[in-house]
Amino acid sequence: MTDLFQKPDDATPLEPHEREGLLQTWITHRSDLNEAEQENIVEGAAWARGRRRFPLEQMLTEDFVRTLHKRMFGDVWRWAGMFRTSERNIGVQAYRIGIELASLLGDIRYWIEHETFLRDEIAIRFHYRLVAVHPFPNGNGRHARLAADLLIERLGGEPFSWGGGSLADVGELRARYVAALRAADNHDIGPLLEFARA
Repeated sequence: MTDLFQKPDDATPLEPHEREGLLQTWITHRSDLNEAEQENIVEGAAWARGRRRFPLEQMLTEDFVRTLHKRMFGDVWRWAGMFRTSERNIGVQAYRIGIELASLLGDIRYWIEHETFLRDEIAIRFHYRLVAVHPFPNGNGRHARLAADLLIERLGGEPFSWGGGSLADVGELRARYVAALRAADNHDIGPLLEFARA
């Protein structure tokens, strides 16, 4: 037995049919999977930040949200860019993903247009709500962090540091991130804002 699908306690496990979506047959251990996903994420980030900058209107669409996920995970998972179809211990019910994502994107457009919050707070609220919707079978946190970085950059700000380390590893940094998300669950966005710029 390998540790391939072993997850941290605070991560959402994959369903058996989702595990079958693994594209790379050489991946047999968790470290292999982490390496393959990280390489794919770097490629996805390079694509998103490539020579053609996406207009804000295009970034705030379901198509872009899905395409970004596919670019970040499509070399590793067959279901990359597809909304999950099964229920989780986190996120909205699967049938509500499209509705909740459309609502989120509409809110972000409104907040930007009406300067409801400062740009950092808009991007962090975007990140938090995207994680809360939990649209994909896996990679939701990493996807939402990159999406928030792209949004803050498009709004003229600097990318976030997200605690200054790798959140893929189990440890104190990830625990602080999860605690900040839980504070946001209780309508306190402050710890997540602070963590993102730490």
